[in-house]
Amino acid sequence: MFRDHNCSELTKLDVGKKITLSGWVNKRRDHGSMIFIDIRDRYGITQLIFDPEISSITHEMAKKLRNEWVFSIKGEVALRDAPNPNLKTGDIEILVENLKILSASKPSPFPIFEDKTETNEELRLKYRYLDIRRKPILDKLKMRHLVMLETRNFYSENGFLEINTPILCKSTPEGARDYLVPSRVYKGNFYALPQSPQIFKQLLMIGGIDKYFQIAPCFRDEDLRADRQPEFTQIDVEMSFDGKDKLFELVETHLKRVFKKCKNIDITIPFEKMSHAECLEKYGSDKPDLRFDMELIRLDEIAKKTSFSIFLDTLNADGCVKAIKVEKGADLSRKKLDEYSSFVKPFGLKSLFFIKKTNGSLTSSITKFFADDLLKEIDEKMQIANDDILFIASDAETKVNQALDHLRRKIAHDRNLIKPNVYKFLWVEDFPLFEFDVEENRLKSMHHPFTSPSTKDIHLLEKEPLKVRADAYDLVLNGYEIAGGSQRIYDSEIQSKIFKLLNLSEEDIKQKFGFFIDALEYGTPPHGGIAYGFDRLIMILTNTDNIRDVIAFPKTLKSLDLMSSSPCLVNQDQLKELEIKTQEIEKITWE
Repeated sequence: MFRDHNCSELTKLDVGKKITLSGWVNKRRDHGSMIFIDIRDRYGITQLIFDPEISSITHEMAKKLRNEWVFSIKGEVALRDAPNPNLKTGDIEILVENLKILSASKPSPFPIFEDKTETNEELRLKYRYLDIRRKPILDKLKMRHLVMLETRNFYSENGFLEINTPILCKSTPEGARDYLVPSRVYKGNFYALPQSPQIFKQLLMIGGIDKYFQIAPCFRDEDLRADRQPEFTQIDVEMSFDGKDKLFELVETHLKRVFKKCKNIDITIPFEKMSHAECLEKYGSDKPDLRFDMELIRLDEIAKKTSFSIFLDTLNADGCVKAIKVEKGADLSRKKLDEYSSFVKPFGLKSLFFIKKTNGSLTSSITKFFADDLLKEIDEKMQIANDDILFIASDAETKVNQALDHLRRKIAHDRNLIKPNVYKFLWVEDFPLFEFDVEENRLKSMHHPFTSPSTKDIHLLEKEPLKVRADAYDLVLNGYEIAGGSQRIYDSEIQSKIFKLLNLSEEDIKQKFGFFIDALEYGTPPHGGIAYGFDRLIMILTNTDNIRDVIAFPKTLKSLDLMSSSPCLVNQDQLKELEIKTQEIEKITWE
């Protein structure tokens, strides 16, 4: 037997017991006559003492041990002379009588036992199996497990069936790019990896399942960022006959339970709600971070009464003028203001303007273009106090919104306006059903083509489709979209109408969605659902902004697996069997 206890459970109540432990060398300290070694497993750490007076043979063997070697010991639990209050087992130590070395280790490429060691991320990803031994990653994987467990328990208790849907499925490229899998049996034909189980969960509703959930793997071939991965996990939920309000209540109750049981944090339900249009107007984003203020305030009516040509030209071009107020921000240096001006330029904003209030007066390089009554109007509208500063942006509305959204987040971070352990949830509703793709000169679904239009806007479908709102919703937490869903179309005629508005031909519809259209004609119940971004939820619960930290074996921002060196070239015989020829071959350099 390699162990009868793990490395975190022994206490002073066990003093005098003979025990067996196994694990890795976490740290060793050779004091000559005495050797101290911390043994580590995923549960914790226990201090061992190798004393030649207890066993000279074992003491000599212990001299060979190095960090990350795997070993097993037998010994007696004793009280420590100097307890360690920072260690769960800090009251005791083990007087080692027998030692067995199970496996040696090469020197690790980065320290394992020092949790706060700053190590190059690419190096950690290359040796991810070592990185997982470190407490920061291990703790996040433990949290991931706990949330999965609570999710399964919660939905099962509420009458949902967990059902696995196919991984090899049909390509329906209406969203991100699909990952394709060639068929060996049917030459030239391809499966796709699922971007989500969307169609299948709707088919389960047609099949009468009524309540379904799944912790589902999903795949999207899209450009990556800190909160995206090419393969990710969803908590996928669908239900019939209950409607949006019941779904909101269910999700809120689930998350309240997760936060309480996994983090011992009480969150308040129900969550706040806001329309998509209001989010863009107030925060410039459909996933606003509500943990701090700094709303975007529209100044169009004031700006058009000034003599400032930049504002006037913008308004004449159907742009807008918006501002954010930073309380007590007049202390910002010229260097910092220039930094913020440079920060917004990648978002397409040419200029950023500032107005400070000091000693009761508004001062700026642009105030000369404002009459006194306009300055007073700005002062009152923005409710400017002494030592506050305004940041004003003037351009096309999409550019202004995006730039000020990112700027307010950066300022909040720079000025420590975000309090720890604050969780601000928001339901965002009333999304547009469609958006217009200028490059393809056609309508596209804002979410996906199975989203139901709002019953209030059905009459606008044919003549003014861009004004139609969707019966769709996102759940936002601390500036991240953590879930999204909609009520679904269950009328085959409306579904066909949506496909036509998306400029899909009868042939396209039949080829991509034929089986689904057929299914809708066999008695489809009203249904809707939601999909949580599981990895993003774990990011927030574990206080990281890097999605790779919460996935056991993640990819880099360039979709590379540095550990297994993939993607990679395959044997030509494999391609020949699939009758695939590659026009270009890019050999990846891994060193």
